[in-house]
Amino acid sequence: MQRELRPWPALWALVIGFFMILVDSTIVSVANPAIMRGLDADLTAVLWVTSAYLLAYAVPLLITGRLGDRFGPKNIYLIGLVIFTLASLWCGFSGDIETLILARVVQGLGAALMTPQTMAVITRIFPPNQRGAAMGLWGAVAGIATLVGPILGGVLVDSLGWEWIFIVNVPVGVIAFVLALRLVPKLETHQHSFDWLGVVLSAVGMFLVIFGIQEGETYDWGTITGPITVWGLIITGLVVLAAFVVWQRYNRKEPLLPLSLFRDRNFSLANGGITLVGLAIVAMPLPLTFYFQVARGLEPTQSALMLAPMAVVAGVMAPIIGRLTDRVDPKWIAAVGFAITAASLAAMSLLITPDVELWVLLIPAAGLGLGTSGIWAPLASTATRNLPPAQAGAGSGVYNMTRQVGSVFGAAAITALLNARLEANLPGFSESGAQSSQAGQALPPQIAAGFTDAMSQALWLPVVAFALGAVLVLFFAKPKQTVAWGEQQASQPDAAGSPATGSLSAVD
Repeated sequence: MQRELRPWPALWALVIGFFMILVDSTIVSVANPAIMRGLDADLTAVLWVTSAYLLAYAVPLLITGRLGDRFGPKNIYLIGLVIFTLASLWCGFSGDIETLILARVVQGLGAALMTPQTMAVITRIFPPNQRGAAMGLWGAVAGIATLVGPILGGVLVDSLGWEWIFIVNVPVGVIAFVLALRLVPKLETHQHSFDWLGVVLSAVGMFLVIFGIQEGETYDWGTITGPITVWGLIITGLVVLAAFVVWQRYNRKEPLLPLSLFRDRNFSLANGGITLVGLAIVAMPLPLTFYFQVARGLEPTQSALMLAPMAVVAGVMAPIIGRLTDRVDPKWIAAVGFAITAASLAAMSLLITPDVELWVLLIPAAGLGLGTSGIWAPLASTATRNLPPAQAGAGSGVYNMTRQVGSVFGAAAITALLNARLEANLPGFSESGAQSSQAGQALPPQIAAGFTDAMSQALWLPVVAFALGAVLVLFFAKPKQTVAWGEQQASQPDAAGSPATGSLSAVD
């Protein structure tokens, strides 16, 4: 029995959960100083709270996209939502930094099950000439969530305590579950084999590289134990990742990473662009948060409000940009968005000093919102425009995986860079200074200058990432003229090789 699809209610139900998991990618940044004090943790340990989540989020994305194809995106989304919500409660009741990191790993696994299903549903239930608007909503949610995270985190830390940045997910998760259960349709499934060797190779390779980068400063980029060195871990990880790619090339069954998808120029470039976005979006809030709270002595809520113009401008502009992507060549929108974001963040880096008037920093913050609103939707719509329905899960899994890989590397790289610049500007401060600083108290002038310089220098990592993105998207090919939805669906073979039907319907 089939029933007519209602694409927009289904999408709204899905993006509530999607918003929640993306907020958790950045909400911890503003709470880091409070977590350090509350759990008696050092800087590197508390940054693992974010990195562990991102790593557990990124590694399974390739296979969770396939799980959605095989067992239905609705079923996998709901399972992931339950895991994520329960893990959020566990995070809130963690009594030490090790337990919190472990709970964040489980939370990341739940997020990995949920995320690919949102893009897969968009690709399968919206006709090509409406995907720009749908991806505009998806992109708006993605962009706003990563900016709202620090703001919401600041309010919760000040009013209820850092634990509530996780506990607040519980009622949201319940609402998201009920709405998804009622509004998201069951879609046709496709048979897939699962590349378990690929899962192992990708997981081991990424963990070794990320651990090496993030912990390098801790071990002075030398020996960890016995013959194991930091650089040995990183090189081994890169070799394992290379072996993973080779295995994907020669796997005669069904590879975890379908390299054939990258024959499409726009899909490849969009994945490169979203990797840079993932890196920069995660790297950007950390130096700013430490500058506002540690160097300037702002409360978490005050610190978060310094980033409010980003969320407000992005929230207003993202839906407009989404509609434009169906009418204007996406590369020009994305290129301008990347360029404005890079310029605004560069201005922020140059402006932050121990005594700059704080209102001045609201101007580049608004520029960041304007720029990022022009990035998410054009990239997503370009990546998915040519995906056939049978590859929707695989393609969305790859796209979200590359974004999360960028986020993981961004978290690791900004951790290493922050530690290195603090050690260069304030020797010894990176180990204890941020931990011992008191909320609401600015650093002494003789220390604030060096600390501010370190934060300013670290901001150039996301600046460079956004600038590279502006160049990359200029190589997008002009989108092809879209055909009627029924014609396109009829011309696309399903997993068994037979033409798919052109009707918009769901399996009841």
